Amino acid sequence: MHNIPGKIANGADRYKDAVHFLNGRFDCKVSAADTSGAMCIFDTFRDKIGGPPLHYHELQDEWFMVLQGDFLFQVGEERYRLAPGDSIFGPRMVPHAFRNLTIPARLLIVYSPALKMEAFFRAGLGPDSAASAEFEALHKEHNIINVGPPLSAEHEDM
Repeated sequence: MHNIPGKIANGADRYKDAVHFLNGRFDCKVSAADTSGAMCIFDTFRDKIGGPPLHYHELQDEWFMVLQGDFLFQVGEERYRLAPGDSIFGPRMVPHAFRNLTIPARLLIVYSPALKMEAFFRAGLGPDSAASAEFEALHKEHNIINVGPPLSAEHEDM
């Protein structure tokens, strides 16, 4: 049975409890509880330049859509610039990373299946935790394997 949340306003979280993780705020729009675990959707608001390390998900596909700002993405060996309205797919087991190039920036992210991504983001790791043992342990616990550093400013010239 699905849990139907009703309308979720722009700038609001599904549970009225937005999460802060690394370089931004993550509003859950569709929860795993809403879809029997099939997917979850986050609207993310980036308030600092940056992004996650190059990583892959062992058990999940990830889809991204830029809502505001400009982003650089890497999926596999290829790099792409994305602007508002552009989207890109990150299949499971394929390394990917992104870097927002502007502030503000906003990115919609869909995880399928949802697994425990809500718990992952609720860990609330701040921007200074990206190279910590806690950061690596959290990733491994959620079947996310980091395989390289985040995209940096030098990657922006493409």
